[in-house]
Amino acid sequence: MAHVIQHLSPACPGLPTRLCVFPALTLCPSVFLTPMSGSTEEFFVTGPSDPIVAVLGGDTVLPCHVFPPISAEDMELRWFRSKFSEAVFIYQNRVERNEEQIARYVGRTSLVRDFLAQGEAAVRIQKVQVSDNGLYTCFFRKGGFYEEASLELKVAGVGSAPQVRITGPEEDGVRVVCTSSGWFPKPQVRWRDLSGEKSLAFSETHTQDAEGLFGVEVALVVRDSSAGNVTCSVLNTVLGQEKAMAIFIPEPFFPQASPWKLAFSVSLSVLMVLLLGAGCYTKREHSMKLLAMREKERLRLVKEQHRRAKEEVLKDADELQAELDWRKSAYLAAWRKAQLYADWRKEKFQAWPVTLDPGSAHSDLVVSHENTTVAWKDTSVNLGGTCSVLGFESITSGCCYWEVEIRDADRSEWALGVCRENVNRNDWYVESPEKGFWVVGQFEAGCCARTLPQTQLSLRQVPRRVGVFLDHKEGDVSFYNMTDGSHIFSFPRASFSGTVFPYFMIRSGDVSLTVCSKEGWSEGHPVPHNSSFLEEPVSLPGEGFSLGSGANAPPVAESPLLPCKPEAVSP
Repeated sequence: MAHVIQHLSPACPGLPTRLCVFPALTLCPSVFLTPMSGSTEEFFVTGPSDPIVAVLGGDTVLPCHVFPPISAEDMELRWFRSKFSEAVFIYQNRVERNEEQIARYVGRTSLVRDFLAQGEAAVRIQKVQVSDNGLYTCFFRKGGFYEEASLELKVAGVGSAPQVRITGPEEDGVRVVCTSSGWFPKPQVRWRDLSGEKSLAFSETHTQDAEGLFGVEVALVVRDSSAGNVTCSVLNTVLGQEKAMAIFIPEPFFPQASPWKLAFSVSLSVLMVLLLGAGCYTKREHSMKLLAMREKERLRLVKEQHRRAKEEVLKDADELQAELDWRKSAYLAAWRKAQLYADWRKEKFQAWPVTLDPGSAHSDLVVSHENTTVAWKDTSVNLGGTCSVLGFESITSGCCYWEVEIRDADRSEWALGVCRENVNRNDWYVESPEKGFWVVGQFEAGCCARTLPQTQLSLRQVPRRVGVFLDHKEGDVSFYNMTDGSHIFSFPRASFSGTVFPYFMIRSGDVSLTVCSKEGWSEGHPVPHNSSFLEEPVSLPGEGFSLGSGANAPPVAESPLLPCKPEAVSP
């Protein structure tokens, strides 16, 4: 689109040339729809004075312009055909709408927004069809004032190259037929001889297919045996483009006043049939050979690809299985000290049937009927205190674990873990192992383990499903993110001389803690306190890891479970 210029237009004296915004658009007072008033809400709408030509299958733009140049961003814009309800495109409230859009335009129209602020709007139509040909109206409305303008779209398509053939003798000449298809609008067909002189067609027939494209068949009787070549040309009058084909007519093809006329006709027919048959046979044989060669090559490539893929899969599978076998064997050799692979750790722990004890719950908390979920009694009041509840089942020995799901985990304050039977949970208190609490949770400072001093945890995301693993004899309390199986934190070994209980605390936020049912876990394996699995693990030389996940976590005994094989680890 042309840029706006402030000079006067020579085509429209007294009016600024900024009215002529689109190419071939002449804007004079005679094209305005209503007189201009002094109100700033009134305007004129104009479109191109000449038809817009669009090539079939391509894209085109239907532009309209507001004068004086005011922003059209907040206007209602509509392009329609013969009826207002037959919408080609609708722009309203700064969005494109398709409720009233004609079905054949859905997905093919869009708004050109580049110059909306200057009052220039255009609709782009993609993949132009024959049915797009004709008149359009662009309608602009701002408040209670509206204007509209008309514009014409001419669709044009160039068809196939003409095919010219001799059909045989006709009266005292030779009949030549020219055919072509895929044109729009209806094309013009002309015959010319070598001298360029035009010849009148003997007959002309036009057809139109389901897509609206025209086909043409034109016949010509050539009576001059010295004519030699005749050319058939098909012209698209809108685009000015034509396609032509010439044919040479040998002189013996013309009928003679002799007894050989009938023989010539028969010979010509037989010759045409033989040529057509030979051509079809040759083409068919060639096509079959090409197809066979391509199919053979395709099968060879597919077989080669399958062989390589199978080799790669087998190689990767062997490497992965070897890695997995090594890691699991290392884990089984020192499972107590391992912090990775929560699913493997479950094999050594018993799934503990935890239910919440309503009698131990803070007065501001409510426990569900199933005794599996704890939340605020009144979510509209957030006291910000330390409110907790204990599990009903006590733990005195063995290895056990349970899983807890936290709702709104990253926007709330909560904690979970275990505590001794006689801990003080009255009023405001802070958990720590010295006070009989082994807990982790989300607090105002982020994810922390309640140690002295407090250990900040470096986690990629706040866990929403936490597994608590307790080895009562060894005094080990570990926490895992059960969503991805990653290790969260392990407390230094403690001495549990008595009974401990599962511990659940919420402090702020729209949070709830839910003990997951055993049906949602992997099948656990009960482990007696005197099981052989609890014997001291075998240490592998040159391998180890730190127990805590925080920066200040204390070191513990070495374990062979590392994220790589021993030969890849620096000593």
